[in-house]
Amino acid sequence: MAERSTALLTDRYELTMLDAALRDGTAQRRCVFELFGRRLSAGRRFGVVGGTGRLLSLIQDFRFGDDELRFLRDHRVVDAATLEFLAGYRFTGSITGYREGELYFPGSPILTVEGTFAEAVVLETLALSVLNHDSAIATAAARMSIAAGDRPLSEMGSRRAAEESAVACARAAYIVGFGATSNLEAGRRWGIPTMGTAAHAWTLLHDTEEDAFRSQVDALGVKTTLLIDTYDIRQGVEAAVRVAGTELGGVRIDSGDLPTMAAQVREQLDGLGATGTKITVTSDLDEFAIAALAASPVDAYGVGTSVVTGSGTPTAGMVYKLVARQAADGSWVGVAKASTDKASKGGRKAAFRTLERGVATSELIAVSDGFEQIDTPDEHPDARALHVALVVDGDADAGFEGAAGVEAARVHHALAREELPVQALALSRSDPAIPTVYVDAL
Repeated sequence: MAERSTALLTDRYELTMLDAALRDGTAQRRCVFELFGRRLSAGRRFGVVGGTGRLLSLIQDFRFGDDELRFLRDHRVVDAATLEFLAGYRFTGSITGYREGELYFPGSPILTVEGTFAEAVVLETLALSVLNHDSAIATAAARMSIAAGDRPLSEMGSRRAAEESAVACARAAYIVGFGATSNLEAGRRWGIPTMGTAAHAWTLLHDTEEDAFRSQVDALGVKTTLLIDTYDIRQGVEAAVRVAGTELGGVRIDSGDLPTMAAQVREQLDGLGATGTKITVTSDLDEFAIAALAASPVDAYGVGTSVVTGSGTPTAGMVYKLVARQAADGSWVGVAKASTDKASKGGRKAAFRTLERGVATSELIAVSDGFEQIDTPDEHPDARALHVALVVDGDADAGFEGAAGVEAARVHHALAREELPVQALALSRSDPAIPTVYVDAL
């Protein structure tokens, strides 16, 4: 039994379906489940896959120990035969999907889970919980990174999120271009650089603002960043330079009309001889506020609430659907939901991004009714294959997990983002940057 179990991070109906399938004999049918988004949220032009590495680790911990089985038995969720099955549950199937940090579009088969119905259906809620959350954060944070350009971004939204969500948010933001986080657990768990100096409480603790600045400089050195807007900003700048000298590392502005304040502070710092002192702004920023500061003398941004809430879109709206299964005679059939506005497309899929001179032109999805027949990169020489093997016969590729997986995802995201057409970089609501095109498998 693993020390940590993720088995009950699920919805009850996953287990009641399993219970019924074990009774009627369909539990061992081979199936293909697909995780995808029908559309991009909030009129955004692309999405970013986030959370894959976390999900792979959580699946390894999807085990039913004594405590989990006792709860299911005491609450009569499933019968005795199902409890016996769950006691030995291990996912032994395979998962392919988009790499973490990859871009996605409507219909992109982000994750494909293959195994028996019993093995694969119970992973639905966990997979959606992780990828819906992390992809929403990664997508919003990527837009902020685009708006910031070459200026550094730090994530500082822990106090605006649930404690574990805060760690996941810092991870997702780092993958798409943020350079640091205020969250120490994210630093420990994922190897993300951490940052932070002092809040307004530090200034309020001392008898004068100058006393607070002097104590901070004594502790952290003159290269520290001083928070100058607890009282009067102009007086704060004067006190900061008086205490630290012209070699002061930085000042932070956390309130007011930021473009106006930044310009005034830059002029004042330069007039005092602190021409190398950086200006960081941190007041309720989102991608639009960051873009509005592009012409202002700002050197770095700190983002809190907007990044951990997906800048108004806290979920990516992905779904997990059965798209192919074995029939009673052993043959494979594509299956699909036909509900109005919620239809899915059946069949096993291979995904490619077509490119013209290095710029993405379409999301090409090759659909197969069968199981063995699936397109390979050889059939699409002018495109980049998007699927990679994440789990093979139950064993996850460790290269996608842990701190190393985070760094790999960060590198991959930067490369994938370079392929975007220029219209994808705009922040206004619009259609997806490239179309999704379905073709029959060759």
